[in-house]
Amino acid sequence: MVKRAFINWNVVARFMSLLLVVNGVFMLATSLLSLLFYNEVVFYSMFSSSLALILLGSIGLYFYKEYKIESYRREGYIIVTFGWILMAITGTLPYITTGVLPSFTDAFFETMSGYTTVGASIIPDVEQVPHAVLLWRSVTQWIGGMGMIVLAIAILPMLGVGGMQLFAAEAPVFGEEKLHPRITDTAKGLWLIYIGFTALQAILLKLAGMSVFDAINHAFTTLSTGGFSTKNNSIAFYNDLPFVQLIIMVFMFFGGMNFILSYYFLKGKFRKVIADEEFRMYLTVLVVFSIIVILFMFSHLMNMQDRVMEYGEMARHAIFQTISIITTTGFVSAPHDTWTTFISIFFFALMFLGGSAQSTSGGIKLVRHLILLKNGVLEFRRAFHPRAVLPVRYNKRAVDDSIVSKILAFFTLFTITFVVGVLVFTALGIAPKAAIASVASTLGNVGGAYGELNSDFIEYSVVAKWWATFLMLLGRLELFTVLILLTPYFWKKV
Repeated sequence: MVKRAFINWNVVARFMSLLLVVNGVFMLATSLLSLLFYNEVVFYSMFSSSLALILLGSIGLYFYKEYKIESYRREGYIIVTFGWILMAITGTLPYITTGVLPSFTDAFFETMSGYTTVGASIIPDVEQVPHAVLLWRSVTQWIGGMGMIVLAIAILPMLGVGGMQLFAAEAPVFGEEKLHPRITDTAKGLWLIYIGFTALQAILLKLAGMSVFDAINHAFTTLSTGGFSTKNNSIAFYNDLPFVQLIIMVFMFFGGMNFILSYYFLKGKFRKVIADEEFRMYLTVLVVFSIIVILFMFSHLMNMQDRVMEYGEMARHAIFQTISIITTTGFVSAPHDTWTTFISIFFFALMFLGGSAQSTSGGIKLVRHLILLKNGVLEFRRAFHPRAVLPVRYNKRAVDDSIVSKILAFFTLFTITFVVGVLVFTALGIAPKAAIASVASTLGNVGGAYGELNSDFIEYSVVAKWWATFLMLLGRLELFTVLILLTPYFWKKV
């Protein structure tokens, strides 16, 4: 019997090669589209970069073709974490070669912000950026929304049983419900839904008044809950096109919704969707918190002598911004000085909610809040009935104590990481308020939804920008996947 290696680096190398090819193909498609519609000079830079990535990745796949792909837990964590970093590093090429962001630090920040769907940008004037680079910027969020590892599994189902470890490491979620018994079929099903929704939104946005280019870009960055825009003022640029904002609201909602439930929704199984506890909480949170924002803003408008906007317009902005923050999209539909101090703080609190599990949104995820809340309520009953067996129930099933423990551990780790993140930023000379907002934005993957952070990030030092990108990666991979690589136990043979 052949003894298995502690870590099969051949598996890691082959998958890294696969990701290079995936990145190169998307970059190639983006460059060809720019040539077809805009005939921009930057085509040659992006085209050559894409061919280099495809060639390099193909050589790696050929070199490791004899090795059977078997991924176990350790390899899964390594592949996901370093795969994300590799994609971000190679994704900087369009920014650097075209001169949009000649600094590698700035280019890496922008690319990591794209792949992690954070949406924070350090490009001072996106409206002056070539179309090809803007499209690539949106594509990075679209790829990162569903997950590059899930994409790779869907395209090349050669991982066998090991694919589940990669899937779980890339998108750790509560529950084990899948569309199909095989993980590759599930990945393909999710991507079909994702592509279908994206195409539908692009068509609707074009019909609502957007240009074809803007419609495609915003479709990419809405369903991925990423928040990059082709306009400096984000969605506020389209305030005279209310249907554009309504369409984006609908697809932000779907982006923050469990994609397994989206599948049931499309199949007409509405009862199964409504029966899901997390979905009911998701819907309730969006409705209740939107109403709270609307009521406070209406009260504010009534006390103003000169109204900046009508009640109907204010209600639309209130609902839009609430959905944008809870789903961690980060789009902005109104200037931030529009909101009262209370609403600004309220929006900041919403950044810690997150969307549904198995969605493209970042953040803590509502299911974790729900399980923790249920467990907290049960503690009161357990205090009076210490011998009673009172399990937490989710969707009418008892939740294993180990899952509750993991959720408690996640919240503890998230809190510690948040505090450390703020301390590091302040140590680097960032003002306390900006430091807190920066960590909430990056670690929560919410991006530019809070204040003028986009412009603030431009002024950050090189070290501060690298710290921000690290927090982006931590938040997108939900802490454990990255931090476990920093523990001595991970690298110890047992």
